[in-house]
Amino acid sequence: MLGVPVRGMVVLGVLGAAGLMYVANGGERLGAEGEGTGECRVTVVADILNVRSGPADTQPIVSTLRRDFVVAAEPRVENGFRLLSEGRWAKEEFVVPTEDSGCS
Repeated sequence: MLGVPVRGMVVLGVLGAAGLMYVANGGERLGAEGEGTGECRVTVVADILNVRSGPADTQPIVSTLRRDFVVAAEPRVENGFRLLSEGRWAKEEFVVPTEDSGCS
């Protein structure tokens, strides 16, 4: 077809479709409307943060995190501890939600 290989036509078609989707979405990435209200993430503000197996100082320490580390969390806070991913807990006063976080 006019000297253009089929593979080239497919690539041009895909790029064209992606461009149309971008323009149709007002120049925003697809799915960007949910940003800032999605996943809860927190930043560690202590030099070293003890991560515990439950929401109490008496629970065993299962790991530690360093200052400025960002970790997935849940909006749930219990007994002054925030629930992190994988059922781990951290003292609420030593973590802050990231700016784009969906934490309550």
